[in-house]
Amino acid sequence: MARIGIIGSEGRMGQALAEAIGGAGHALAGGIDRGGDAGALAAQSEVLIDFSAPPALAGNLGAARAAGIPLLIGTTGLDADHHALIDAAAAEIPVLQTGNTSLGVTLLARLVREAAARLGPDWDIEIVEMHHRMKADAPSGTALLLGEAAAAGRGAALDTLRADRHDGPRCEGAIGFASLRGGTVAGEHSVILAGEQERLTLSHSAENRAIFARGAVRAAVWLIGQPPGRYTMDDVLGL
Repeated sequence: MARIGIIGSEGRMGQALAEAIGGAGHALAGGIDRGGDAGALAAQSEVLIDFSAPPALAGNLGAARAAGIPLLIGTTGLDADHHALIDAAAAEIPVLQTGNTSLGVTLLARLVREAAARLGPDWDIEIVEMHHRMKADAPSGTALLLGEAAAAGRGAALDTLRADRHDGPRCEGAIGFASLRGGTVAGEHSVILAGEQERLTLSHSAENRAIFARGAVRAAVWLIGQPPGRYTMDDVLGL
């Protein structure tokens, strides 16, 4: 039985995580939200799960490093500076950062990477995502994760292929994104690979955010005992 601390405990994901921790037979070590003491929470936890906000990341990483415990980061909207902080922390503790903790999405990303690699740049790639009206970032962290998988399949970095706008012709090999917002949609993602006179669509539907909570708990428990390093959900599933 693992002792798991939640950063961002008052949010919808935080509440789902608390239920998932108990449902999996583990112990909730505690939870904090904005203004809470991450260091005190880390001191009573074996692993932390962070679904808070980007500005809190540096402090959360510092708390995990000081306590010498792993940290799972599910916060989206991170930039290059945040990733540099994660890389530095991963030299001392196990850190798993992901745009989506769903096991199904993890497998979807692998399928996208394989499809992009085998079909080639003459197949256009569009990633379409829809979330609830309150979601702040766009494209979603999951959409970017899928875009990174497609770019990796083509042997390139996403930044060199990304095309968010639809003005004018699309360059060969570009990866486009479209973001839709409305209602209470937990998460819908489709990766469309369009070739000459045929089209392949790989998709995932999240019916309840409990799926993300269950995946996060499984990944957090897996992190306990791992050596320092930066991990992904692929590592959790052994892909």
